[in-house]
Amino acid sequence: MFPSRTFLRKGVELYFTLWMELLWSKARILEMYLNIVEFGPGLYGVEAASQTYFGIPAKRLSAQQAAQLAAVLPNPYRMQPAPMTSYIRQRARWIRQQMRQLGPQTIKQLGTP
Repeated sequence: MFPSRTFLRKGVELYFTLWMELLWSKARILEMYLNIVEFGPGLYGVEAASQTYFGIPAKRLSAQQAAQLAAVLPNPYRMQPAPMTSYIRQRARWIRQQMRQLGPQTIKQLGTP
């Protein structure tokens, strides 16, 4: 998408969002997002972020490390998951609490239509 914040862009995003939700499962949408999301300058996808920040493949991330990566997504240019600041630590703690409340059953349900 183009980087502007206009009503036209929002309309185009809405159009594509509706199509994606019709064609793909929630698990597929999440997978695509995690493969392209920017975690910093020139750092795209959770696999690249996992290798850069923790030196391990994404499939081996601990829940804490995954929460640290998720904590930077509102602004990956301003925040980094490692070394942790008190703000990232607090956000990661909140994310872990949400993960525990949702539980593994919710994660499994992401793939169901």
